[in-house]
Amino acid sequence: MVKLFAVFLLLVTGHVLAEAGPAKTRQNVLFLAIDDLNDWVGFLDGYPGKVHTPNLDRLAASGTAFTNAHCPAPVCCPSRAAVLSGLYPTTTGIYTNQHWWKPNLPDLRTIPIHFRENGYHTVGTGKIFHHTAGNNPPIQWNHFKRAPFNDNGWLRHGDPSYPWTPPKPRPRNFPYSGIKLYSGEADWGVLPQAEHQYDDSLVADFAIDYLENLSQKKLGKPFFLACGFFHPHLPWYTPRRYLDLYPPEEIHVPENLPEDLDDIPRPGRRLAEKKSGDLRRLRETGRWRTAIQHYLASISFADALVGRVLESLRNSRASSNTIVLLWSDHGWHLGEKGHWHKRTLWEEATRVPFIISAPGTGRAGQRCAQPVSLVDIFPTLIELCNLPPIRNLDGISLVPWLQDPAKSRQRPALTIEESGHVSLRTLHHRVIRYTTGEWELYDHRTDPSERTNLAKDSRHQEVIKSASRWLPQSPSAPAASKKSFTFDPHNFTWKRKKTGEIIKGK
Repeated sequence: MVKLFAVFLLLVTGHVLAEAGPAKTRQNVLFLAIDDLNDWVGFLDGYPGKVHTPNLDRLAASGTAFTNAHCPAPVCCPSRAAVLSGLYPTTTGIYTNQHWWKPNLPDLRTIPIHFRENGYHTVGTGKIFHHTAGNNPPIQWNHFKRAPFNDNGWLRHGDPSYPWTPPKPRPRNFPYSGIKLYSGEADWGVLPQAEHQYDDSLVADFAIDYLENLSQKKLGKPFFLACGFFHPHLPWYTPRRYLDLYPPEEIHVPENLPEDLDDIPRPGRRLAEKKSGDLRRLRETGRWRTAIQHYLASISFADALVGRVLESLRNSRASSNTIVLLWSDHGWHLGEKGHWHKRTLWEEATRVPFIISAPGTGRAGQRCAQPVSLVDIFPTLIELCNLPPIRNLDGISLVPWLQDPAKSRQRPALTIEESGHVSLRTLHHRVIRYTTGEWELYDHRTDPSERTNLAKDSRHQEVIKSASRWLPQSPSAPAASKKSFTFDPHNFTWKRKKTGEIIKGK
């Protein structure tokens, strides 16, 4: 009861504070989200070979690159809910993809709600919240253009999670990869269509059209434009020219080190073992290298789409008065620690690209190596855009680090896994605390690949003690699952099965 009251107080207090705020000139916001993108981008040097991300690298050179940024959760829905609310899963109870935030927390203030209610024209397209039905209520936006998810419509059509996907016949040569893995979306290849017909190309087209026609819109207010790309999330379908950037013989494959898990507690090994059958099949069939090639191609495709949108912004009348913020919801393992997926608490799953380019703030091309979390995005935008503050957010504003990227930060970046396991990333260390009371500890100054667990070394206990004071003290219980509600995708309402209560989303 105390926990519920605390969340209620947070929601109500945030709403009250939003009623009044300074009437200052506010900058526009271009909010760019990328899906499943780990640190394999040029400016982060996560990939040992050459990765082609010229547009992300150019954006990093024009603003502040946070090189020690980490996701709040290692899977899509809870990470995105945390980013858009500024609250960790341990505050909201949104821990998995099987949770809807709106029917569980109907008064929750999200970034688009706060911007819309404080004088912004809020528009969006693509994957901002989790992409399945029910995660992105229209009530938040002046206008939102859904992604069609037609690239593999034969898989998604008829699935209640994709009620707006049109039917499409199943290709004779599906799966394009030639190998059946854990789900139909675990595929890769070149679709028999032009580049401009890909789903993500249409997402970019919407954002570009909006920026190119600003003068005709006569909004009389600043805009918040959210543009979310699905690549490099599976399936890794890309136009041929991006595959050609990565000759198979030049692909770097992670080392196969079975002993890397020997000093890891059992809960950590369980995380690594999820989807391990896929990795075994890739190795046995000789397709591991090819799969990595397609992930890299998907990264470069996403980069090109970001570049198109940024070019449109540069050519628009809003170019000198727009904050550009780019982030990825979490990373991805491609065989490191014997894992092929996300959902872990190691560097491959938590470290993500995060860039802020804000006119008049900081020096172009500066880098911040201090640990930051994506839950810091909301309070940062509030300060940059002179919006009314919201009390009790889990994140803090990064404006001080935009002004001085070398400024020390004691607060670690938390990543919370659905079982309640927590990673705490500091400037030099990663500490992982499992619900069993077991620990992992890595020193990134000497062990950037996180191969030697120092948790039982008496010389490092102070590091664990210092980090542990940041652990969530009273984590929320998991929110009611999707099975607790009946969702109407056309009216965008939820009906709570036990009580019959209706929650409206538009």
